[in-house]
Amino acid sequence: MFSWLGNDDRRKKDPEVFQTVSEGLKKLYRTKLLPLEDHYKFHEFHSPSLEDADFDNKPMVLLVGQYSTGKTTFIRYLLEQEFPGMRIGPEPTTDSFIAVMHGDVEGIVPGNALVVDPKKPFRKLNAFGNAFLNRFVCAQLPNPVLESISIIDTPGILSGEKQRISRGYDFAAVLEWFAERVDRIILLFDAHKLDISDEFSDVIKALKNHEDKIRVVLNKADQIETQQLMRVYGALMWSLGKIVNTPEVIRVYIGSFWSHPLHIPDNRKLFEAEEQDLFKDIQSLPRNAALRKLNDLIKRARLAKVHAYIISSLKKEMPAVFGKEHKKKELIGSLGEIYSKIEKEHQISPGDFPNLKKMQELLQSHDFNKFQPLKSKLLDTVDDMLAHDIAQLMVLVQQEETQKPNQVVKGGAFEGTMNGPFGHGYGEGAGEGIDEIEWVVARDKPMYDEIFYTLSPVNGKVTGANAKKEMVKSKLPNTVLGKIWKLADVDKDGMLDDEEFALANHLIKVKLEGHELPSDIPSHLIPPSKRKITE
Repeated sequence: MFSWLGNDDRRKKDPEVFQTVSEGLKKLYRTKLLPLEDHYKFHEFHSPSLEDADFDNKPMVLLVGQYSTGKTTFIRYLLEQEFPGMRIGPEPTTDSFIAVMHGDVEGIVPGNALVVDPKKPFRKLNAFGNAFLNRFVCAQLPNPVLESISIIDTPGILSGEKQRISRGYDFAAVLEWFAERVDRIILLFDAHKLDISDEFSDVIKALKNHEDKIRVVLNKADQIETQQLMRVYGALMWSLGKIVNTPEVIRVYIGSFWSHPLHIPDNRKLFEAEEQDLFKDIQSLPRNAALRKLNDLIKRARLAKVHAYIISSLKKEMPAVFGKEHKKKELIGSLGEIYSKIEKEHQISPGDFPNLKKMQELLQSHDFNKFQPLKSKLLDTVDDMLAHDIAQLMVLVQQEETQKPNQVVKGGAFEGTMNGPFGHGYGEGAGEGIDEIEWVVARDKPMYDEIFYTLSPVNGKVTGANAKKEMVKSKLPNTVLGKIWKLADVDKDGMLDDEEFALANHLIKVKLEGHELPSDIPSHLIPPSKRKITE
């Protein structure tokens, strides 16, 4: 149990008692942030109000990409089984949003039923109407991967104005709604036919403010030669740089995410390493879910504060009786100047303000007379939440992470490369010789022995000073050589015998070949004469 006590006059006299981060977030939102959102019509301009299910739901992964980039196949690859409603083909097959979630019985739940289920985090999607709900389903199935995460499959993005209009709902707005609530957004591109259509470009721009959640997958990379792959990768980074306005480079994973043989196997090792990195990123989502929800609540609170300042400023400038429509047009036109004034007056970062053009469009349909003046008490409550409650909740987040250190996604493709000979890097680097009866270092020991006996060994051992003269010839940093020394000095006597010296040189070779050193010496690398010491 975790409790906090309010210390100043503005805080409640009774202590806040939270059992979990989820419970704390729900209570803070309902009692401190929601009143501010309601007062200034936040939900009509930005995002619908949050519900309990938004705080309780499992981490979600949103897949976005043009048609035939392998989104549905990617899900099939992760789950290692087909899911209800799944269709795969070179033509635009997935014409619906499919929430792939865990369920005891395999089946499909239609969109209209989903938005009335209080246990699912989709109730607010009913605002997008029947045109969208008829294209939204939940595929439920018993799968170990889905016990930890849910995956959202999206329709393939098309090019051309005709296809965009024919959807019957605001595709970019729906994706933006999901982007606010998911833990990871994966943009998929086809290495074989790289292209970013106008609609895809608009979609990526709609994901603004969620760049920290975005990962990019360059899929089907086995279809092209290495030289072509380098060019495609460069072209993708250049294209993304023009669309995503961030100083950081977006992480791009290169691979071929399906269970078929590689068409061109030249880059197999690269694909395996990239897949392992992507899997680690996805596997970490359950462990970081509480922190993500806390971070999203902070972002929402900052936007709600800015929104309150904007609405109250517009209300303040409105005349009491005559010329209201004229003044409304004038204020919408000069909204940029109002932004600047608020920014200076309240020391708010420019990045916290909503998109100017979008805000101007939304204001056109609102009656400024119904806007509320500035109510300091509501803003003070949110400031108090950000200054005190969130900091206290961070402590509880760390406590929960400590209590559940092994919260990772398991099952499906995540199990296939965890252990055994097909695990990433198995039998390579420090793992070389793991399955062999003979000591792997013995292969090169005669060569190392020649060097060893030139270093003036005393009683069959060389001193650290003499060993250092030889080891520094590798040009590795002292920090690395120091670690190699600790690993090779198995009996911890501060000297190396011929076997330990050979082991040190073997580890130097491992490092020079680009592999990482182990934190502890693996059992198969321990010199035969020292194996009793370590038992």
